[in-house]
Amino acid sequence: PPGKKVLIVYAHQEPKSLNGSLKRVAVEELSKQGCSVTVSDLYAMQFEPRATRNDIVGCLHNSEEFNYGMETWEAYKRGGLSSDLLEEQKKVQEADLLIFQFPLYWFSMPAIMKGWMDRVLVQGFAHEFPNCYDSGLLQNKLALFSFTTGGSREMYVKGGISGDIRYLLWPMQHGIMHFCGVKVLAPHICFAPEYVSEEKRKEMLVAWAQRLKTLWKEEPIDCSPEWYFK
Repeated sequence: PPGKKVLIVYAHQEPKSLNGSLKRVAVEELSKQGCSVTVSDLYAMQFEPRATRNDIVGCLHNSEEFNYGMETWEAYKRGGLSSDLLEEQKKVQEADLLIFQFPLYWFSMPAIMKGWMDRVLVQGFAHEFPNCYDSGLLQNKLALFSFTTGGSREMYVKGGISGDIRYLLWPMQHGIMHFCGVKVLAPHICFAPEYVSEEKRKEMLVAWAQRLKTLWKEEPIDCSPEWYFK
């Protein structure tokens, strides 16, 4: 709906890839609805995935022994995080919906996107014990993981060689997003695009565009272990 803000965090090296096309379709479709869409194109930005001392501007809280989590928490409170982090946090803060678009690497997200999670979702900004899970600090936001796989759909079922695809979503959706209070929409998965016809790939894009048309009417998934492991 008009006025909604969307942040697409996108991790693929090639704009002509299916991931690039899925990202483009999302930008077009959501913009058409009157949403304002921002894209963090991590590879194009040469986003730094490593969590280091460089993320803190100025003096350390404890210069004797470096503790990244504690230092970034303290830096967040005094406005002393590096500018690239502040920029991403501002995008997250403003967004109603976060879409993560990526190819599945080793049952997970690419390192550059994991680095985004590691560095951007700082304590004090995204969570602050006991304010996590349902009381996480990023409440009233939605997230959606949209990704491509190398393996076929049959490989990612409970009795399949790779196990249920939902097992892989547990650390991403539950351990990161839900931990920060974000509600999660059902994932959008394009299975084995490299091994299907051009025709089928086009259908994948059409299906994504169709889903986006009614996305705002969707209910989030049940944020409990049962969704993943039942």
